[in-house]
Amino acid sequence: MIGSIKGKISHKSSNYIIVETNGIGYKVFLPQVFFLTLKPNQDVSLVTHTYVREDQLTLYGFQTLPDLEFFELLLTVSGVGPKSALGIMSLSGLEMIKSAIVSGDAGVFTKVSGIGRKTAERVIVELKEKLKDETDSTPVAREHSDAMDALIALGYNQQQAREALQSVPKNVANLQEKVKIALKALSK
Repeated sequence: MIGSIKGKISHKSSNYIIVETNGIGYKVFLPQVFFLTLKPNQDVSLVTHTYVREDQLTLYGFQTLPDLEFFELLLTVSGVGPKSALGIMSLSGLEMIKSAIVSGDAGVFTKVSGIGRKTAERVIVELKEKLKDETDSTPVAREHSDAMDALIALGYNQQQAREALQSVPKNVANLQEKVKIALKALSK
């Protein structure tokens, strides 16, 4: 199994990068939150999960070991494959996702393509106990989700909304303030 890759990004597509290392290019799928920060010709170091099936061999890359471990934890949930797990990790930061699980907010996960209400509830049921001691149970993820919904309702796409919400300081809790700060970021 390939556990990590270090090299230069030779190509960046809409949902994957190709990391060139020692003359070999590895196609690696990344969570959107991390993917959006990368540029072609940038040096990158990734920890990876190698997904093997009889008809495919796919690499999923992550910036940190905790991200990789959480991705692998998501794969233990019945009905969640690597694409769905990557979709969940693309929603926002790891702490917000864990917070949504602990607070039982299934609505956050139904925004991911391929995850319906039942699968979202299964993610919560199967992972809630495992994450209870790890994270603060305040419903931060719901408010972030509401801010994303507000920006999308204003005509921005999900990627633009996600990028803009990354500029919101963590100490801002008010939904209106989050949207206002995100709109300022989008206007630049």
